[in-house]
Amino acid sequence: MSLAGRLAGSVVLFLAIPSAFAQSRYNFQEPVTSVAEQIYSLHTLMLIICLVIFVGVFGVMFWSIFKHRRSRGAVAANFHENTTVEVLWTIIPVFILVGMAWPATKTIIDMKDTSDPDMTIKVTGYQWKWGYDYLHGEGEGIAFVSNLATPRAQIQGQEEKGEHYLVEVDNPMVVPVGKKVRLLVTANDVIHSWWVPAFGVKQDAIPGFIRDTWFRAEQEGIYRGVCAELCGRDHAFMPIEVHVVSADEYSAWVEGLRLASVAQAEADDREWNQSDLIARGEQVYAATCVACHQAEGGGVPPAFPALDGSALVAGEHGPLVDIVLNGKTGTAMAAFAAQLSDVEVAAVLTYLRNSWGNNVGDMIAPEEVAAARGV
Repeated sequence: MSLAGRLAGSVVLFLAIPSAFAQSRYNFQEPVTSVAEQIYSLHTLMLIICLVIFVGVFGVMFWSIFKHRRSRGAVAANFHENTTVEVLWTIIPVFILVGMAWPATKTIIDMKDTSDPDMTIKVTGYQWKWGYDYLHGEGEGIAFVSNLATPRAQIQGQEEKGEHYLVEVDNPMVVPVGKKVRLLVTANDVIHSWWVPAFGVKQDAIPGFIRDTWFRAEQEGIYRGVCAELCGRDHAFMPIEVHVVSADEYSAWVEGLRLASVAQAEADDREWNQSDLIARGEQVYAATCVACHQAEGGGVPPAFPALDGSALVAGEHGPLVDIVLNGKTGTAMAAFAAQLSDVEVAAVLTYLRNSWGNNVGDMIAPEEVAAARGV
């Protein structure tokens, strides 16, 4: 078979079964959506085209250098121009560019086609976690925040790193296999980027804007990604985890989450005492605050001030509740009104006022937080 024939066969092989080559540590993740497969095939096609051009151009150049070297008595030709050559090296690149642009354009158009989704999920980027709100389809009304689940001891080098170090979360996104999922992507503070390579999805999350994208996963499994935008000091601690499950498993997950939500609401609707709030607040602090303010409340000044010995923490209730609910403009302190319930805010503040060197001795009731919200 000729060289041209072998190259053509290689192109067909790469485009027909991209997943066969996706397991390499030097290549893309195995694609599990149609868009990801198109991206993989497009990448492979471009690579082959560039390789052929590289070999052709440098092959001719090195052959010319060797064949027409001075030691063999070669004499440089003396000519001015060649119209045929000028036309050819203009037309051929045009055809190459069109051949590359055509499949790329088709892929981009497919990436942007978010019409007729089976379900819609709003994705909100926070420093440094993701919020998921199921807006349409089975599971409508479900909302939760997804935090990094890697223990702080591993991050600080006190324990051996786990298998999914920095790419594991406490509450993963769950979707059914074979369903078109539309994502409405935005951010609450700074620019983030929701990126799952196996889905072929990478969408910037910009405060004040809603961008949309979509995916339809064709294989069940656990797929991981990260925030692909440098969003601040703990940018590396903002992973994405998506579980693609069967329709029955998804329905069971939805029902289980709803029952758990009802049970949690009933558990929260009671009289709280100080010790119970402190215990609950310790859990909230570990999931929400520890990355910035550290396990012992020492903070990382100047961006994240110490909470241990803080005059604000030990002061009046009003300003303390306000800064947690609404954040502080011009600082790294984000607003948590949309992420934490009244009980969770009251609990974590009670924990802060009675932990480490802080011995205020009182509690902040959930009713105070509700009043501050204007509820």
